[in-house]
Amino acid sequence: MTAARTGPSVGDLLRTWRQRRRLSQLDLSTEAGVSARHLSFVETGRARPSREMVLHLAEQLEVPLRERNELLLAAGFAPVYGRRGLDAPDMAAVRTAVDLVLTAHEPFPVAVVDRSWELVAGNRGLALLTAGVDPDLLEPPVNVLRLGLHPRGLARRVLNLPQWRTHLLTRLAREAHLTADPGLAALHRELAALPGGTDRRLPDGIAVPLRLRHGDGVLSLLSTVTTFGTAVDLTAAELSIEAFLPADAATAEALRS
Repeated sequence: MTAARTGPSVGDLLRTWRQRRRLSQLDLSTEAGVSARHLSFVETGRARPSREMVLHLAEQLEVPLRERNELLLAAGFAPVYGRRGLDAPDMAAVRTAVDLVLTAHEPFPVAVVDRSWELVAGNRGLALLTAGVDPDLLEPPVNVLRLGLHPRGLARRVLNLPQWRTHLLTRLAREAHLTADPGLAALHRELAALPGGTDRRLPDGIAVPLRLRHGDGVLSLLSTVTTFGTAVDLTAAELSIEAFLPADAATAEALRS
């Protein structure tokens, strides 16, 4: 089965992804186990790659699943990666896994976000991070990065805001580059223009903490990220579960009480 398409050729797209990964044709051909001559022919349109070759090269280039579908379409093939809603019956295992992580981390805050950093789900501990923010920022769809860095959001409670901003903006810029997602690039431009400053000094400890003003005290949190590493569905592959865990005993005690 093939699908008609107008736009960049599969060779153009593969070359763009290769250059984005800073690989020469020789580098990629060596890693992929194909001849540099054949790869050159594919990129210039002199050879039409098979579906298997498109997927093989995409795997070597670490192309996200959504963009692998675009490569297949450009080559004249139908997409192979589906996109199911989380409420679909065959996504029950994914929903169960997400719920287990959310519940297991309570009372510590956990947010589930999609590729655009929009909030998909959260546990009861997430109220710690949304307390006191402007209600407009909590209107769906909630973008958690905007919520965290906006001066009317969580940012006004972050004691190490320049350091935390630098961490988040660097991470977002890297994701925008790796995925070539124009939406992420636009979000980075928007958030980089917000006030708060930057601080590129290395953290004193093992990771950049989120230091929050909380009542009369201070909470120090470290974030961890969980993903579905073997997903072949776009919805599951693009989910991230971010948990905020106590960075010290005082924070753990304060949250548990």
